[in-house]
Amino acid sequence: MDQFAKSEWNKEESAREFIENADMYILDRKRLFKILKSLYKYFLMKNIKYRPKKVLDLGCGDGRITQELLKADEKLDATLVDGSTEMLVHAKNRLKSYSELKYIHSTFHDLVNNDLLSVDFDFVVSSLAIHHLPVEDKRNLFKYIYNHLNSGGIFLNVDVVRAPSSDLEEWYLELWREWIIENEMKMELSESFQHIPDQYKNNPDNHPDLLEEQLSTLKSTGFKTVDCHYKYGIFSIYSGQK
Repeated sequence: MDQFAKSEWNKEESAREFIENADMYILDRKRLFKILKSLYKYFLMKNIKYRPKKVLDLGCGDGRITQELLKADEKLDATLVDGSTEMLVHAKNRLKSYSELKYIHSTFHDLVNNDLLSVDFDFVVSSLAIHHLPVEDKRNLFKYIYNHLNSGGIFLNVDVVRAPSSDLEEWYLELWREWIIENEMKMELSESFQHIPDQYKNNPDNHPDLLEEQLSTLKSTGFKTVDCHYKYGIFSIYSGQK
């Protein structure tokens, strides 16, 4: 059985809860979006002007990442992939004014093993999804992404990573908790989200790996100009170019 089928993300209530509270769950989320759009504008919009950019959103969730990219480039040609039916329903609703978008209901495992993509892409992006994969599945997905990128294409991953020591891990979770507390106070929320870092830590569906290991895997796969562009505790953004 595909690991996704046994995970919490295959449950409607888990998907709905994340969608409703993602801005409180994800540390510094607005800055993550700014970095994503800045990279897209600088490397994709500047260098590909004669046709729509082909974008692949892996683990698209409710379509927020593609929505942010569409704010920068309404003409992009996007394909969104997710294993959750609930997430895809919300993505289609969020992006209903963009009729040309394509959607694929598939787990990463099925996507790779059955090669469900018929085209190559200029930009592949994933947000807070790949850390659910065991290390070998991550390697296979990175290879698959590389093989479906056009020359010069970029893969960017917004994700959580494992700290190199238990002490650092605990501190990073505390940083996350402090950020949540600060935002709860700003927004004067009655509901508390301070349990989220511990919930993340204790969730057996999460398989984060060291940042340096993932960068090394990208390099060994063939990616060039591999680098980390942002890191705040366990949250990071890194990319590589074909």
